[in-house]
Amino acid sequence: MTALHASMTPRLKPLSARRGATLSILDIGTTKIACIVAELQPWEGVETLRRRSHVVRVVGIGHHRSQGLKGGAVVDLDAAETAIRHAVHAAERMAKVEIRSVILSLSGARLGSQHFEATTPVRGGPVGEAELQRVLRLAATDGVDPDRIALHATPTGYVLDGLADIADPTGMMGETLGVELHVVTAAAAATRNLMLAVERCHLGVEAVVASPYSAGLAVLADDEIDMGAIVIDCGGGTTGISVFEGGHLVHVDSFAVGGHHVTMDIARGLSTRIVAAERLKILHGSAVSSPADERDLFAVPHLDEDDRAATVHMPKSKLVRIVKPRIEEILELARDRLAAVGFAARPGRRLVLTGGASQLNGLLEQAGRILEGQVRIGRPLGIKGLPEAAKGPAFATAAGLLVYPQIAHEEYFDMRDGGRFGSAGSDGYLSRVGRWLRESF
Repeated sequence: MTALHASMTPRLKPLSARRGATLSILDIGTTKIACIVAELQPWEGVETLRRRSHVVRVVGIGHHRSQGLKGGAVVDLDAAETAIRHAVHAAERMAKVEIRSVILSLSGARLGSQHFEATTPVRGGPVGEAELQRVLRLAATDGVDPDRIALHATPTGYVLDGLADIADPTGMMGETLGVELHVVTAAAAATRNLMLAVERCHLGVEAVVASPYSAGLAVLADDEIDMGAIVIDCGGGTTGISVFEGGHLVHVDSFAVGGHHVTMDIARGLSTRIVAAERLKILHGSAVSSPADERDLFAVPHLDEDDRAATVHMPKSKLVRIVKPRIEEILELARDRLAAVGFAARPGRRLVLTGGASQLNGLLEQAGRILEGQVRIGRPLGIKGLPEAAKGPAFATAAGLLVYPQIAHEEYFDMRDGGRFGSAGSDGYLSRVGRWLRESF
């Protein structure tokens, strides 16, 4: 077993393209926790979503204000557990089922990408499964850092005798086979603490999915994934970045600045409550200024008053002067991080903004200016049964978790034993006994 495989999160069972399934997901963010129960049924697909093998129909949904998390990481285990229980129970009541295990999103934990390469000789005849597994094992030999854990490991392209960008070399003739392996990693301690909060609710964790990746799966059409697109997931406590090219996820990043920081700036700048600041951000906040801002007035409740009439009126320009710098900071951080890894902004590049904070007025215009691309707001595609309130960008990550099982088989996690997938609930008694036997003898 390679070092990479020894430090991976649980793996999903392969989803049969001819059979339906019922699954539950849990999207744990800094500002909200969403739990969804959905039925997946085989379908022929549509032209824009050819990679999806199943149609997703939501049968239960629950969400609750997040507690015990900061920047996507658990800082209060008891509070996080309580909030998770509320969201899960609401989904169970609506779906009339008992949730036993979930697919979990991860937005904090310093998400990042590593890339590995390897080559191996082809021992006569066409490339077969043995050669594919051998070159993938070689690519994963170095593994991830000791304090990191692998969430995803995806072959992004094969090379056969110098010919690159081969999607699948099986059956092809050649002498030397190479592979490029993209591994998404996260801080191990933060990941395990989030899983622990879920397991304390008597739920198994079937898989852990990086939130920026999940958001991209929900909002991108297949052509965008093939031609290349950048998804910026503007969450409450974190901003996630995912880059897709050639049909694959090729980069993931995140940083702990998000929409909640805008709310806190407003609360401090206007000396009002956090709840009132959030409301002002939604109703009057803007990332761009206009000549009318000096004339437009809005009411600000005093921080220490309970009476709604105890308010002061301020021009909208003052609110814009608070919101605009923080939004520019977030977008500039995203731009600089992309440039540092070779994905510098360029005209014509597809940029998709999603997440709850992406709905802020003027954000689209600022993103187009700072990131220099064709920008649109991303909403969940191809998910049936979502209530109207959950059809917007704020639920993109949750919707992507429902898509992930349909493409999880593309990842490499052939650890041992002939390439079997890890089963759901892989930390059960029999699994632990088997692991002890393998490691002891």
